Amino acid sequence: MKKFKNDSFRDFVLDQLGGGSVTCRAMFGGHGLYRRGKFFGIIHKGKLYFKTGGKTRNEYIEHGMKPFRPNEKQTLKNYYEVPAEIIENPEELLNWASRIG
Repeated sequence: MKKFKNDSFRDFVLDQLGGGSVTCRAMFGGHGLYRRGKFFGIIHKGKLYFKTGGKTRNEYIEHGMKPFRPNEKQTLKNYYEVPAEIIENPEELLNWASRIG
């Protein structure tokens, strides 16, 4: 996967997700992703995480992805890193983003 500065990675992800239908807000040193007002993802330190659930979490784990850890004392087990090959494929990224939960 390409190396990005945080802002350019955010812009790349938004572009891959189709721009207008997804909004992004700064939060806690990263960015929250929203679609139709619903929070579904996090961009933090050059990585993308999507909300997962019982139906989708195993797919992330099978790709070797880890849950979101904003710091050493906190792990958000409902948010998992999105694999690089998925981020680089806009169609697949939209598919994964739509299968939240």
